[in-house]
Amino acid sequence: MAEVVLFHHAHGLTPGIVAFANELRRAGHTVHTPDLFGGRTFDTVEEGVGHAGEIGFDEVMERGVRAADGLPADLVYAGFSLGVMPAQKLAQTRAGALGALLFHACIPVSEFGSAWPGGVPVQVHAMDADPFFVEDGDVDAARALVAETEDAELFLYPGDQHLFADNSLSAYDAEAAGLLMKRVLGFLDRKSVSR
Repeated sequence: MAEVVLFHHAHGLTPGIVAFANELRRAGHTVHTPDLFGGRTFDTVEEGVGHAGEIGFDEVMERGVRAADGLPADLVYAGFSLGVMPAQKLAQTRAGALGALLFHACIPVSEFGSAWPGGVPVQVHAMDADPFFVEDGDVDAARALVAETEDAELFLYPGDQHLFADNSLSAYDAEAAGLLMKRVLGFLDRKSVSR
């Protein structure tokens, strides 16, 4: 079974993120859900992004990095949207990473190094018409990651919702979220990411 650190999106640590983590736990995985916003949650992406801006995006990312300090090295790093920042940074820079799951966002690999680390599998999941993912360039970063990395997959789901895998938000899409979870559980059950 894998040990996962799951970072929340700009709405904060919502009931939907907790439910997602609990589904992974029910499958036998150990899941940590650091709260980068100190208990605050927001009704809209814009409010949450505004709060992250007040904190400082670098500080939000570093809070995520610090949250992993006391954890073992052999982790899978996962993040939803804003949470992709610390997840991707840790997967690329912290020794011992076993894998990465990037939901609704992908940052150019060059932000955290010259290349994706060898032996660290990665999946990127998003909707094919999500304006945050498509118009902000995340889809290009994801396609480049897949093209340049041996064990990388990009899964695009039909639709235009951003946080479709969080069942506590109006963007939730049960069919797409179910398929995403099936793929995530398959990824976590691989010998390369399980301890």
